[in-house]
Amino acid sequence: MTVSRRAVRTRLLALAAVPLLALTAACSAASTERPDTEEAAGLAGNAPESAGLQVSTSPDQDRVRTTESAEAVALLPDEWAGKDEITVAVSASGSPPLVFLADDDKTPIGHETDIAQLVADALGKDVQLEVKAWADWPLALQSGDVDAVISNITVTEERKETIDFSSYRVDELGWLTAADSDLTIEKREDIAGKVVGVGSGTNQEKILLEWDRLNQADGLEPIQGPEYYEQLSDVLLALQSGRVEAYVGPNAVLAYQAGVSPQDFKVVGTLNGGWPDTAQIAVATKKGAGAAEAITAALNHAIEDGSYQQVLERWGLEVEAVDRAETNPPGLPKTEE
Repeated sequence: MTVSRRAVRTRLLALAAVPLLALTAACSAASTERPDTEEAAGLAGNAPESAGLQVSTSPDQDRVRTTESAEAVALLPDEWAGKDEITVAVSASGSPPLVFLADDDKTPIGHETDIAQLVADALGKDVQLEVKAWADWPLALQSGDVDAVISNITVTEERKETIDFSSYRVDELGWLTAADSDLTIEKREDIAGKVVGVGSGTNQEKILLEWDRLNQADGLEPIQGPEYYEQLSDVLLALQSGRVEAYVGPNAVLAYQAGVSPQDFKVVGTLNGGWPDTAQIAVATKKGAGAAEAITAALNHAIEDGSYQQVLERWGLEVEAVDRAETNPPGLPKTEE
């Protein structure tokens, strides 16, 4: 079913009651059939409307589909070539739209599950989705319990020692404000003197504090705060009441909130999550398994036929699109001891 903006907003506010950094979910699985024809792979009714993003939270997802890519299939390692189905781990340890649970409270849905579907389609496979806690997916990948992980994973040089990556999204942070705000945040000077909210212990907190330090070194007014929040619902209330002027967090979550409630919120700027470096989000496979090149080709097939862009549009994440998927792109540097 397709739900209205008001219904989606009600569900999102309920989901927002969970911590921004943790949405605990038991392991569950969902399987889908791949399309037999190119016509069946088309998108129907998933585009956002001008009144706000329209999203289905039903377990029966009308996912965007793509077709099989001969190039991608030819690159499959022998271990994958003989499979009818690939198993992909996702994590419901976050807020919509990346991965969250459908109305049945057990089926994983969201942007990451849609990307998994595109990869499987292009490889000529069915896909089995398994929800794993964030802390559990590395062991599941290394042990062979899952074939791949698609769970908002940032490419880092340290992770590349044990994982092969196929990039599919830019790692972006966003600045969320009330819809009637006149703020635009394009550079660090724009936050001088502002009341800013952030999650404690996060990468965005580190960036925010560094921006504030550099601003003060330049003689600019310090930020007020930062104000710390653990619940998305508290962030939204603080923005609407005027207790904070802007909140910085994962752009995917904030852009989605602005998309379904444009009358209440808007994103007024973005920055790369690896600032001052550039970070990428990627599909993870076991190092040396030989699957990364095939997955990269599968992603580029979806980029070329437009199905990739339709998935981003479905979840309001167009700003995070990549022009081309890459195998093992440069990752964030190791943290110095």
